[in-house]
Amino acid sequence: MPVPFAALVAVVATCWLPPVDAPVVDPFRAPACTWCPGNRGIEYGPVPGQAVVAVEAGTVSFAGSVARVAYVVVLHDDGIRATYGRLEQIGVVTGQRVSAGQRLGTTTGRFYFGLRDGNTPVDPTPLIGRRTWPARLVPMDGTPARRVAPLGPVCPADARGNGRPGR
Repeated sequence: MPVPFAALVAVVATCWLPPVDAPVVDPFRAPACTWCPGNRGIEYGPVPGQAVVAVEAGTVSFAGSVARVAYVVVLHDDGIRATYGRLEQIGVVTGQRVSAGQRLGTTTGRFYFGLRDGNTPVDPTPLIGRRTWPARLVPMDGTPARRVAPLGPVCPADARGNGRPGR
């Protein structure tokens, strides 16, 4: 049974950047019961070898393989666990403290991201923002365009009150 959305939003103070820069190919589908089918997280379709980053600070509670599939689990300070799965390479160790945006490893051709409150799966979709960049003029005289850093995530309006940038 998923955690009520309002309860989770109260726990999460900011909008998170996506764990990987790739399209979602399979959304969260809450299971009807503990053992029923569903998708207990979000699946992305990245290019193999892309960096996977922590969505929030926490402590790595697991870094290893389950049935020959590499996973990292980060326990956030609020008690929510984030699972990063189907990794090609793991770049952290169990017990390590990580910060938001820190590289955890790299992807295979499919990447899984899930959240749990205790043993209850939580839909991460409303908490994952999309990257935004500042508006800028592009030179027309052949001068190379300057690279700009993203402003930060914009979360869905229903999750953050106006869709304003987070951090």
